Amino acid sequence: MTISQRDRELGTGYALRPPTTRTELTSVGRATPMGELLRRYWHPVGLRSDATDIPRKVRVLGEDLILFRDRGGRIGLLHARCSHRGTTLYYGKVEDDGIRCCYHGWKFDTEGRCLEQPCEPEDGLFKDRVRQPWYPVEERYGLIFVYMGPAEKKPALPRYECLETMDEGEFVEVDDSSIGGGGPAIIPCNWLQHFENVIDPYHVPVLHGSFSGAQFTNIMASMPDVAFETSPRGVLVRSIRRQDDGKVFYRVTEAALPTLRVVPNPRVAQFARVESIGWTLPIDDTSFRIYVAGRVKQSGDIGRMRSKFNGKLWRDMTEGEHQQFPGDYEAQVGQGAQTIHSEEHFGQSDRGILMIRRLLTEQLEALTADKDPIGVSFDQNAPPVQFEAGNFIRES
Repeated sequence: MTISQRDRELGTGYALRPPTTRTELTSVGRATPMGELLRRYWHPVGLRSDATDIPRKVRVLGEDLILFRDRGGRIGLLHARCSHRGTTLYYGKVEDDGIRCCYHGWKFDTEGRCLEQPCEPEDGLFKDRVRQPWYPVEERYGLIFVYMGPAEKKPALPRYECLETMDEGEFVEVDDSSIGGGGPAIIPCNWLQHFENVIDPYHVPVLHGSFSGAQFTNIMASMPDVAFETSPRGVLVRSIRRQDDGKVFYRVTEAALPTLRVVPNPRVAQFARVESIGWTLPIDDTSFRIYVAGRVKQSGDIGRMRSKFNGKLWRDMTEGEHQQFPGDYEAQVGQGAQTIHSEEHFGQSDRGILMIRRLLTEQLEALTADKDPIGVSFDQNAPPVQFEAGNFIRES
């Protein structure tokens, strides 16, 4: 197809070039560049209460897994497809020391060892040579974390100061409903479309202060002065808004690798360090969900942070109301299952987006050079990671 200069000058859809997406940044499956990078970190895959003696389906980084807790209290996260004949372990039975496949009764422990082959002579003469693919898991902050990368590169599971140091009367609460995503628990678009949104402060006064109906405080609806910086963990945003009393509202937000959204309460209930962390978990190339852990004083406080649109929760709105009062979900899913990067046109306000993409690209290059990506520590006794994020008041 030949595009004439006249077509380009007119700017009609016919003049569009073939669309392209930077799949090296968006694709998360095995053996893809970003998939390999993400597999160098720990990711939450469920709440602690999700691991029971009833098998639970988990899909993460394009892989279908089964989560369970055997009756000895050990957590297992195994590939769903049984290594015998390929049926799913979702229909398996959890026992004292593992999970038994429903098809021919092969039993595997939480690290994939085959314990029994009941249809075979002597209960399985070759069971020691069979291993069900599995992944190491750890529990922390009420969440279950998985490491899916090479064994020799397994880092320490990080601790975070904002979830370790409690103010008076606080405790950690967790949520798996994708608070911060603006819609349902499973969001049908690429994870990067949300992760980049964390460091886009300019959408707040437009989308959340106008189109959505004022969702936060009046001061959040004003246009900020913004500075973007790289940090040892990712990219941070320093926003300044001047108040009528002459004081300065200073807000710091961070996007930290691998997928952490470190966003202080947009309702600015208090001026303090950030109170929660959200992990943007890529389910596959076209869906993600968000797990949140935060300091609260009353059970349910995290859920009460959920945004409302013209007084309604997202799930209670009609399609017409979603169109009239769009939020993060509509803006991000509206880019498509995977956005078309070749058709973007960046302005100065998009500097943070360019910085996080550049940072991710640098980490891909580090892996190619057999180096460890940023934010990875192998020190089990490392001090908790401390973020700058928070809402603060300063004198002008």
